[in-house]
Parts: sequence; structure tokens; C-alpha cells
Amino acid sequence: MNRLGKKANETLIEMALSADDDIAVLTKFTPSQSEGEECNGPETISTAGSEIPSSSEIDKRHQSKDSIFFRDGVRRIDFVLSYVDDLNKEWEKKLERRKEFESNLQKAGLELETEDKKESEDGKIFFVKIHAPWEVLITYAEVLNIKVPIRENDIPPMVENPLDCVLFPLRLPEKVMHPEPDYFTAPFSKDKQELYLINDESTFFSPSMRNRIVNYILTRCPYGTEEGKKKFGIKRLLNNGTYTAAYPLHDCQYWKKASDPNCDSERYTLYMEWARFLRFYKEQPLVLIRKYYGEKIGIYFAWLGFYTEMLFLAAVVGLICFLYGLFTMDENMSSKEICDPAIGGEIIMCPLCDRDCEYWRLNTTCESSQYSHLFDNVATLFFAIFMGIWVTLFLEFWKRRQARLKYEWDLVDFEEEQQQLQLRPEYEAKCTQKKKNPVTQEMEPYIPLTSQAVRFCISGATVLFWVSLIIASMIAVIVYRLAVYAAFASLMENTQTLQPISGVLTPQLATSVTASCLNFVIIMILNFFYERIAIWITDMEIPRTHMEYENRLTMKMFLFQFVNYYSSCFYVAFFKGKFVGYPGAYTYMFNRWRNEECDPAGCLIELTTQLTIVMAGKQIWGNIQEAIVPWICNWWGRRKARNNPENLYSRWEQDHDLQTFGALGLFYEYLEMVIQFGFITLFVASFPLAPLLALMNNILEIRVDSWKLTTQYRRPVAAKAHSIGVWQEILNGMAILSVVTNAFIVAFTSDMIPRLVYYYAYFENEHSPMSGYINNSLSVFLISDFPEENKPKENPENFVICRYRDYRYPPDHEKKYMHTMQFWHILAAKLAFIIIMEHVVFIVKFFVAWMIPDVPADVKAKIKREKYLTQKILHEYELEKLKERLCQGDTRATEKEFIATEGRMELSRAM
Repeated sequence: MNRLGKKANETLIEMALSADDDIAVLTKFTPSQSEGEECNGPETISTAGSEIPSSSEIDKRHQSKDSIFFRDGVRRIDFVLSYVDDLNKEWEKKLERRKEFESNLQKAGLELETEDKKESEDGKIFFVKIHAPWEVLITYAEVLNIKVPIRENDIPPMVENPLDCVLFPLRLPEKVMHPEPDYFTAPFSKDKQELYLINDESTFFSPSMRNRIVNYILTRCPYGTEEGKKKFGIKRLLNNGTYTAAYPLHDCQYWKKASDPNCDSERYTLYMEWARFLRFYKEQPLVLIRKYYGEKIGIYFAWLGFYTEMLFLAAVVGLICFLYGLFTMDENMSSKEICDPAIGGEIIMCPLCDRDCEYWRLNTTCESSQYSHLFDNVATLFFAIFMGIWVTLFLEFWKRRQARLKYEWDLVDFEEEQQQLQLRPEYEAKCTQKKKNPVTQEMEPYIPLTSQAVRFCISGATVLFWVSLIIASMIAVIVYRLAVYAAFASLMENTQTLQPISGVLTPQLATSVTASCLNFVIIMILNFFYERIAIWITDMEIPRTHMEYENRLTMKMFLFQFVNYYSSCFYVAFFKGKFVGYPGAYTYMFNRWRNEECDPAGCLIELTTQLTIVMAGKQIWGNIQEAIVPWICNWWGRRKARNNPENLYSRWEQDHDLQTFGALGLFYEYLEMVIQFGFITLFVASFPLAPLLALMNNILEIRVDSWKLTTQYRRPVAAKAHSIGVWQEILNGMAILSVVTNAFIVAFTSDMIPRLVYYYAYFENEHSPMSGYINNSLSVFLISDFPEENKPKENPENFVICRYRDYRYPPDHEKKYMHTMQFWHILAAKLAFIIIMEHVVFIVKFFVAWMIPDVPADVKAKIKREKYLTQKILHEYELEKLKERLCQGDTRATEKEFIATEGRMELSRAM
């Protein structure tokens, strides 16, 4: 870079600022065109009485709206800081902080250029543009172990897939999928610059690498000492209001290419080929996403895309199972008997509540029993087993996909780089005590054990309190169910206007729907508060590293969300209708509310209702939050700027008006998808259409996430990640738990096992084994045995007996109202089924996991070859350097050193 040219430009700008209006006018500005080119400066013409335009008009007239360069048009803007110079009591302190901070940034080698507030769109905001020169980039590239190209990849590409011709409509153009050639790479070293393929210093490091390096400096740059403690880091300056924002720039407008030919307009390409919903059927340009946003965001979209692809198979099988239930609905003997006036119409059921409820006929639940068959049939068992195997295939194939990405994105040795294990600036700032590191033998900050114990106790107590709050809210919803259940039962029995829909909307279903809606509202409210509490207590713990911080926050948030979202489903699946008792000896919650009974057709339809409302509601609400809210905020923030000419609304101002993605932006995206993963695995036996709902949501989710990231948010700082992190372990845990929950749902929530036991052991008609099942599954109760506090107020038809769902001896038996042997046979069958299903699925899961290697064979071979070639290139380079030193008579270069270097090459080649 021509330092003289830069100096000349700055001097001329200063001259223009101080020029006399009556003497000179600046009419032309010619920045240096390239490195090393002399800048002749602006032409000045003396014109009496002419009006001189302001400096901002001069600069912005000759600087494109989308310019991402300094005023000289050469130095790229790698980062932008903004602040408002408000004259309050903190004004002087903030000013001192900024001066010290910016001075230290310049000492670190960064170059700054400030845009005065008069030049901003609202006349209030200062912008500090930051450029990292070559010397800074190569220094910190070595510190951060950034891998750069050393030779073009000569490994032959994979054999083309025979299905490529079929999948051609789903493909994107090659220039979008692979915007640059593939290279062998090696960690950058300042001493070996000639080894790397450096064609142009200005473009050698991609913009994402540059902003990552600058962000590394910003987070560790000191700005003074306050209260006896050394203060540093841009995050603290943002928190105390010294700066209002810090962000890298997008490279252009998302709806049109940049006018500057030096700009790649990658944002525009991402919007056109990725972020528009009409491209929902196309593959994702993962290489370009990684190049523009960094590996961490690239891995998220790769995982989300792979998860969506795998959901397609689960959705198809689930849809087939649902259609099987739909087509066999008329053949279901249980619903036929319930709907038959001669059978269901003659069966008088015991009241649904004490005193206020009346006796009712079984055929009033005809339609709900028919709909229950949609989800409670033989296909339910098949689908539960299938999903247990599917989840294993998903996780194993994702490991393979992840391994391929690690190789292609130069992340194979990322664990060894340990970038995520570096100390957090907040940890260094808050820890006043130091001790010697036994590995590095250097003094480093630490938190005393007593302080850690106190912080963990407070953190654990807080988490426990909020989990208890969720359980309390769930109990409140259960109380609501019990309290309004009697009201719904009485209302539907006594209101003539509700008679037409009483067959579909039973008291159980009405209670379940309203309780599910109420539960969803409570879930959203608790989520809102707990998210802030979780961040606060994680900050209070002062985690040592970024990885530790994310892992702790992830576990807290997931534990809370797990209990919050799934507790109501667990209640319906495993507790509702299981502890009811029988007429005359009902069980009560808090000795007041009678426990809920399941529908005569089973509780599965109610679990389906609960799951659908919570899952669909969460997805709809999530998309509203992710898409509509940022759009409204940005629209409101830009409403004034739209009235200004384009050339007065600069790139850094446009990006300043966008929303901030934040360090936890991806955390919430992962959390949303993992919670959805739980819905489609933990309770999928009750709702085969759950994967289809998830598939449709994820197709939309990919485009919503890409759209908001490309159009509504500032460009995030690039970060590295070699995997989805702790989420992988969470998914593995949920996959194992899903086998257990689905086995219990089929056994205890579904009516499958009682029907099978009746079919094989208790059938009454050989020609139609399932006929008589409903009568067999209902026990008899003598109405005169009702205690006075339970007996209905009225019995207009003078019924003598009523029926209830259980397996108990009749009133005329010597074991009156005790469980029959059939009850114990069914219980034994349920337990046996759980054990058999779990063992079968787990054996298949572990066999599949063993059969599928985590790293594909071709990737292993490529990794070995790349390591071999990289070592060979480096050793040859060292050997050539050693030869040069020997030829030049360097006394430090000995013949033995030369022989040792050659020997090392041979050893490396042999290995």
C-alpha cells in the first residue's frame, strides 16, 4: 500500500475542511487506484463567489453508496464501530475510553477512519471504520492458526452419483456451489510467506477471515484502568454505552450487485440463490455460506438441511401409517361396536363427575372413537419401531456428513488448534487472582474454589426453582383440567345447542384442547423470563472459555425447555387415566378434584391433540418471531432513510440500521430444532404426522433463517466450529430416551396391548375374534353402591348398573370390584412388550451404528493424502531454504542438519 498516497489524500481532505469559502472549491477527488500508484490529489479551481460543497458531499459524491472501502478506495473496511456523542454526565468518561481504546487499536496495527456525525443520515452517529493492513493480518493469522492455500487440490473428485441426472432440477449452478477452487492448506506462518499461493495481498484473506481477526483484536484490546482493574474488550464498551454497535459490513445490497467491480457481491448471490422462498426445493450453497458467514453458521445450515432431508423419509412412512388408519377406519371393530345402537347405545356409562354429571350412553363417543383409530392401530407399533431405527440412521449418517465437511472446510485439526479453549475476555477481566499454569508455566487468572462453589450453588438453586415453577404450572393446568372437566361434562349433557357436535367434541376432548392452549401460553411466558435468567446465572458463574460458556448455557436452557415443553405430554401419556380408581372409590387430587378418565377409546387421541397444539403453536410462533418481528423493526428504523438520496445513505449506515444477530443467535436456532426433534421422536407413536409437520416447518425454516440472516441482520462475525457441539450429545440422549417413551406409549397409552390380549386369549367368537371387545373392556358397577357424595343427583331412567373402563370383578362376585386375572395378563403383556421392543430396537440401533463408520473411507484416504502432501511440501521448502543457506556460506547451516532434514522427509514419506 502506498503510504505517501494515503497521506496526501488525508492532507487534502483536511485542507478542504479548513478552506476559505471565498477562495477555493474542491471539484474533483482522485483516490489512489492501486497499491504503489501515486495519488495526484484533487484539482482546485479558484472561482469568485462560488459555493463550496461540504466535505461529506465531496466524499460521498465520489464514494458509492455500497462502498466497503476507506475514502481512498483501496483499504477495505473490515469492521465498523459506532457511537453517539451525547453530552450527559458520563460523556467525558466515555470520551476518554474511546480515545484510549482507539489509540491502542492503532498501536496494534489497525488503521482507523472516522465519519463525523454531520455526515450520518440522522446527524447523531459517529462511525469509526477499521482496516487491518497486511502486517496485522499475517501476524494474527499465525496466532489463530488460520489455514491458507499452498497448492491446488489434485485429488480426483468423487465418482458421479447415478441419480445426479434425476436430481439435476435440485442443483444450483457450479459457480454458486463452488465459488473458488479447492486447495491443499496449511496453517499460516509469517516466515514462510513465499510457500503460500499469495496472488494478491488484498484478497488473500477472505472478508470473513479478516473480520474474525479484527474481532479477535477488539475483544482483547485494553481501554484503561478503572477501580484498580484493567479494563479491555469491545463487549464491555458496548455494555457501558461507550460504543453503540460493532459489526463487519455486508458486501452489497441484497437485492442488487455492488457497483464496485472489486466487490464479489456474495450477499446478492446468497439472496438470489438461497434466501428466497421460491428456491425452497434447491440445495443450499454451503461452501458460499461458509465463505461469507464462517464455519459455525455453515455447520448449522448443513445440519438443518441434512435433518430436513432425513425427515422426508420419516414423513413419507408416517403419512403411509396415517393413511392406513384412515382407510381401515370403517373396519375397526371397536368403533363399530361403540357406534352400534344395539351395543354402544345400550351400554350405560357411569357419570364423568360427582353429583352434577348424569349417566350417559357409550355411543355418544362414536365419532371420537373412529378418529382415535387414525392414530391407534397396528401401524402405530410399526412406526414406533421404524422411528427408533430412523433416529439412529439420522445421527450416524450426520456423523459421516460432518466428517466430510470437516475435511472440505479445513477443520480436521481444529480440535488441536483449540480456538474455542481460549480464555474469555470476561473471565480474564473478572478474575483478580492468578496462579501458575502447570502446562505453560505462566501466570493466568483463576477463580478460587470457594467462590466457584458459592456461584454453582446459587446457579443450581435458581435452575431448581424455575424447574419447580414449571412443575407447579403443570399441576395448575391439571387442576384446571379437573375443575372444568365436570363443567364441560354437565354443559354438554344439558345444552341442546351442543348436541350436534357432542359426538366429536367430547368433554375429554374439550378439556384437553382448552388445557393445551392454556399450557402453551404458560410455556411461552415462562420461556420469555427464563431465557434472561439462564444468561444471567451463566454470566454469574464466569465460565473460563467460550466453549464452556456455551455448554453451560445450553444445558440450562435445554433442561428448562425439556421440562417446559414436554411435561404436559408426559402427563397425558403416562399419568392421565392411570390412577382413577373406580366408581365408589375414586382417587382425588388434593382430596377435592376427581382424577381424569381417558376416553373409552383410549388416551392416545388426547396425547395427539396436546402434541399437535404445542408443536404447531411453537413453530408458528417461532416463525413470527424470527421473520416478522425483525422485518417490522428494520422497516421502522429505515422509514426516514428512504426519503434520502441513495448516495447519502452509506453501507455502514445501512448495516447499522439492521438487527444484531448476536453471539447466541445460533444457540436459539439449535434449541428450536432440538425441541422439535424431541416432539417427533419422544411421542411420535401417538402422532405419525409429526414428521410431516416438522418437514414442512423446516423447509420454511431454512428459507426464513437464510432470509433474515441475509436481509434483516447485520453480518455476524465469522467463527469456527467443527461440529454442532454439545447438541450432538443431547440428540444422542433423546434418541435413546425416545425408544423408551414410545414403548411405554404403545403399551400404556395406546389400546393396542389390551386388544391383542383379547384377540389371542379372551376372544368369544372364532370367526370374528375382536367382536365383544368393548363389552369385555368395561366393568360393571351397581349404582346402589355409590356413596352419597358421588351419586348423581338424578337418575330419571332408574338405571341399576353402569359401566366403567377397567378390568374388575362384577358386584355379585366374591372378589367384588377387585382386579380380574385379565388385568394382570394385560399388565404382564405390556411389560413384556416394553422389554421386547426396547431390546429389539436397541440391538438394531447398535448394529446399525456399528455397521456405519463415522468417517467415510474416501474421506479418511483424502485426509491422509493431504497430510502427506502438506508435510512433503513443507519439508521440501525447508530443504530448499537449507540449501540456500549452505550455498551462501551460512555457518549455522551444517551438513548434519541437511542430512537430518532429508531423513525427516523420508520418514514422513514412509509413514
